[in-house]
Amino acid sequence: MRLIISLLLFLVFNTSFAQQNRDFTEQEFLLLQDKIRLNTIVNIDSAFVYVRKLERSTNNLQLAFAKAAEANLYQMKGNTVQAKEKYFLAFKYLDKVPDSNDKTKIKSYVYNFGGLIEFKKGNYGKALENYQQGLKLSLQIDDIIQIVKFKSNIAFINEAVGNYQLAIKTLRQVDAVVDQNENLYSKEQFNIIKSNNNMTLGGSYESRYMKNQSKKFLLDSAAYFYQKTISYAQNIPDTKIGAKLSLGNIYYMNNDYENAEKVYYDIVIFARQNNRKREFIIANYNLGNLYYDKKNYDKALVFLKKVDSIALVDNKKDENYLKANYYLAKIYNIKKEPELAYKHSKIYLENYEKLEAKLSSEALEVNFKLGTGDLSDEMFSIQKKYQSEVLFNKALKVFYVLLVIGIVFLLIKNIRDKNKAHKKMNALIEEFKANLEKKENTPVLVEAEIVELEEDVQLKKENVNLSIDEAKENKIVEKLLALESKLEYLNADFTLTYVAKKIKTNTTYLSYVVNKRFGKSFGEYSNELKINYVINEMITNHMYRKYSTQAIAESVGFKNAVSFAKSFRKRTGVSPAQFASNI
Repeated sequence: MRLIISLLLFLVFNTSFAQQNRDFTEQEFLLLQDKIRLNTIVNIDSAFVYVRKLERSTNNLQLAFAKAAEANLYQMKGNTVQAKEKYFLAFKYLDKVPDSNDKTKIKSYVYNFGGLIEFKKGNYGKALENYQQGLKLSLQIDDIIQIVKFKSNIAFINEAVGNYQLAIKTLRQVDAVVDQNENLYSKEQFNIIKSNNNMTLGGSYESRYMKNQSKKFLLDSAAYFYQKTISYAQNIPDTKIGAKLSLGNIYYMNNDYENAEKVYYDIVIFARQNNRKREFIIANYNLGNLYYDKKNYDKALVFLKKVDSIALVDNKKDENYLKANYYLAKIYNIKKEPELAYKHSKIYLENYEKLEAKLSSEALEVNFKLGTGDLSDEMFSIQKKYQSEVLFNKALKVFYVLLVIGIVFLLIKNIRDKNKAHKKMNALIEEFKANLEKKENTPVLVEAEIVELEEDVQLKKENVNLSIDEAKENKIVEKLLALESKLEYLNADFTLTYVAKKIKTNTTYLSYVVNKRFGKSFGEYSNELKINYVINEMITNHMYRKYSTQAIAESVGFKNAVSFAKSFRKRTGVSPAQFASNI
């Protein structure tokens, strides 16, 4: 009996000793990193198990990685408090380690986790800041795998805030680098990064289609990348189900309701069986939307009300909750139930502004940081340098008084200016709506009528040193109008030289004709066409109004958002965002 007890005690002590804190070898550490990353995507609870194992290390770099990974897992479970606490601890452990390449590498990993955490919270500007910091560190040590991750994650942010073309360009470059360096990845790592990149490429093409629905080929590109995602994500359930949902949306947009309905029902069943609430809500919303389009309102109500009730129970008023209330209001209005229609329209309006304001704010912050990320440290040091002097300056009290007076004055002026701008904007909207109606009811002019109409254009300027044949002028104008009808002016290269070459004339003649017939320089003429296009799109296309100023500027060929916003304000009296929010 004593022998048995002795053996048992020996086993207990031996097991305890084996589980004591210790440094993991480099190979063990790398293996645990891979297991944590893989299970973060496949099974969060398993990822926590591996994090706990790594937390038994006595190595500060290994502990820093463990805490950052744990912070990300807590954020995925919606525990923001714990996520913040663990992320702070990761940097505390890093501070204990002297500078080295190993420290630089782990620090870049920590910043990557920080970016993922902020991205999940919808703080795209802060996420980008983390990715930019981590990318600098990875470039210092030429860590190709981590550089690819940061580039991919920055592309995901661009896709989230509407910079679709930039996201596509970046991801295509990243995908090529991944293929060239496949030997650096394990099979699981390769499949994860390929599936993530293809998923975002599909989303970017789909969103570009939503921006310009005449380009059906964009939907084909989106479907292609979603199908590639599914092939790479066979063992990655989150990504696979997301790609299937998106593929269902492509079927839906192509009016293939039968296949879309089948995909959405499959996802509802899968989500219910696997307790996947997010996918369950999205699939129910999509089915509600599909049945609304098919005018099967009773069936649509069943699915949309599920979305509404789940969001209320979870107190999570996200985009799906918002859109569900939008369609619920429309259906109850059609069914002549005014109280319910009013209730859901009120919910939609109260939450729409908050959601749009946050996304708009994040998009502006991302676009700013993409252009000025290198200046953030300098600005911070300047602010810190003068902070104490400003705080203790006796003249600050006087400054505050003057500031209050100034703010009151500016508020009054701003209200007056805003009223003037709104009057101008409303008049402009009415003018464009009237022109749209007129355009629909006006027969197409034959060539002779176009020439006759052009002859009535009032000349504001005339170059006395140049005279060309009137028939030649009319031909140039006719070709210009043809380019307008093809929306050629939306291209960034719609310049005097380009257009002259396109219509087979020289720049002198073209400049003269535009000046004479339209009463403006070629640059003014080009800008006016672009701005008028934007105004028309904002009035007629509610999706277009949601894009960032940068995205709209790019869509009509402006090189930067600043020059576009300046031209837009000159034409309308308000900024693009103000114009969109007041339509």
